[in-house]
Amino acid sequence: MTRKTILVDEERKKEILDAALYCFLQFGYSKTSMDDVAKQANLSRPLLYLKFKNKEDLFEGIFDYTLEGSYEEAEKVLDQNIPAKQKLFRICELILIEPWAKIEGRPKTAEFYETCSKLSPKSTQRYERQIIKFAERILGDKEIAKVFFLALEGLSADLPKTNVLRKRVQLLTERFTR
Repeated sequence: MTRKTILVDEERKKEILDAALYCFLQFGYSKTSMDDVAKQANLSRPLLYLKFKNKEDLFEGIFDYTLEGSYEEAEKVLDQNIPAKQKLFRICELILIEPWAKIEGRPKTAEFYETCSKLSPKSTQRYERQIIKFAERILGDKEIAKVFFLALEGLSADLPKTNVLRKRVQLLTERFTR
């Protein structure tokens, strides 16, 4: 494959994932078909199946897509010479707030949020491990990092607006970095 072909292939995959995210947030997981996603992405179903083997595979891809690059960026934040509170908040922005802004306020946000943990257990577990790892490096204790993660997860349980979630995360990071 040439570099140009790879770039076109990656761009096509991004278009598919954007279309799928739209469909799942608009209609819900159970009512979204591969045909719906193909239509939204302006491509044929056979091409869609070349990229994703089924709807579950596509959904798993969305979870990872919404977090794409955030773990790497969080690693860079850890290396910055800034206060712990700023590091922890910035990591939460990258891993929670920015992805949340992509799904918040849509008709099926609640279902999407719930479906992520059911259909993407590997990605969900990786997400949890990453946040705990980052928090442990900042807070210095694994058990405190686990409690931080649990508290962080609870902040989005009532499906708040992004600005409300941001304020909650600021309060939480302030409390944990005192």
